[in-house]
Amino acid sequence: MRHELFEDRVDAGQKLAAVLRERGLQDAVVLALPRGGVPVAVEVAHALNAPLDLLLVRKIGARGNPELAVAAVADAQEPVIEVEETTLTMTGTSLEDVQRAVPQQLEEIERRRRVYLKGRAPVPVKGKTVVLVDDGIATGTTMRAALRALRQRQPARVIVAVPVAPAEEVERFLRDEVGELICLAKLQSFGAVGAHYRNFDQTTDEEVIALMNS
Repeated sequence: MRHELFEDRVDAGQKLAAVLRERGLQDAVVLALPRGGVPVAVEVAHALNAPLDLLLVRKIGARGNPELAVAAVADAQEPVIEVEETTLTMTGTSLEDVQRAVPQQLEEIERRRRVYLKGRAPVPVKGKTVVLVDDGIATGTTMRAALRALRQRQPARVIVAVPVAPAEEVERFLRDEVGELICLAKLQSFGAVGAHYRNFDQTTDEEVIALMNS
């Protein structure tokens, strides 16, 4: 069942940016989870007059259902692998399945680094406030991997900012993962992230490159 809250990712980003602007954040860095998080994060970065960078993370799908994340791998000095044990068991996916998928996803992370960033050095985040942005949270696996990778870089403060997420995941993140999470729509009945956008076309490599250069 669709419950459309946002026209598209730009609309969601503008609405998220309006809330974040009221926080009066100083010296912040905005990090986007590509690809879908980039159009959202661009609006946030513009509103905060903050530098924008990427945190590269890839989900690992369930056996027979690649869209359902059972694990994720995130870019870091030592790559971070986050496994969602409940979903892993529920879908009959094994840890061996996850381990076999990791090298392929790390290759894709490297490809995206080359294509999107073209050799640019990461924006420094040590001691800074980081706003970590995606277009929504479903299972939370990729965001947890991203957070673990980000903590290796020692930011002073992390704010997770998303347009939409299941209410139970919001509570879980606030309790276990991060003290600050801004979510415009915390829904009891969720489904998929895309069900809450009127237009949820896949963000392309070309769009990410253009947005990172805007």
